[in-house]
Amino acid sequence: MVEITGSWENTDHMLRCGAAGTLDIWENHEYYRLFTAMFLHFGLQHLGNNMLVLLFIGDCLERNLGKIRYGLVYILGGAGANLISVFQEIHTHVYVVSAGASGGVFAAIGGLLYIVIRNKGHIENFTSRQLFILAFLSLYHGMASKGVNNTAHLGGLILGFVLAFLLCPGGPRKKLSGDRKRYNKSCLFPGRSNK
Repeated sequence: MVEITGSWENTDHMLRCGAAGTLDIWENHEYYRLFTAMFLHFGLQHLGNNMLVLLFIGDCLERNLGKIRYGLVYILGGAGANLISVFQEIHTHVYVVSAGASGGVFAAIGGLLYIVIRNKGHIENFTSRQLFILAFLSLYHGMASKGVNNTAHLGGLILGFVLAFLLCPGGPRKKLSGDRKRYNKSCLFPGRSNK
């Protein structure tokens, strides 16, 4: 839809569609942009890269956290990463227009990293070493490229780890009962069914 109404590589058009602009968010109180920016992308390659990583990382994280907790890690991690980026831009007085799911994707990587570490360094086809390498290479690629919101990437990674820690039953919270207990088992023993 964004491409039909204009160009998804035009920053003014992307701002009109809901991309994250620090001054719009901070001064005009358009906080919805912290969320809407996650669903806009600057081009097909940008969208494709995010969706490809999310396909593998997100699928595994969803199976091990459950749909709701996975959704919370992704959405809160992505919006939180955008907010961290806003604070960084206010601090440095360098304002850019941001869009993309990368903050949420990095939150998913951080969340899965927590689950893998919690499960003694391995879950399904992922090891903690593989995820550390993926996170490092992704962050390095962002730092070596122009026009990449590295603050949102790093913020998403950290927030995803923290959110998974807080949301994963059996973690820092007391034992769960009833229907929520099944997620406790899947989080501790990922090979078991959620039934």
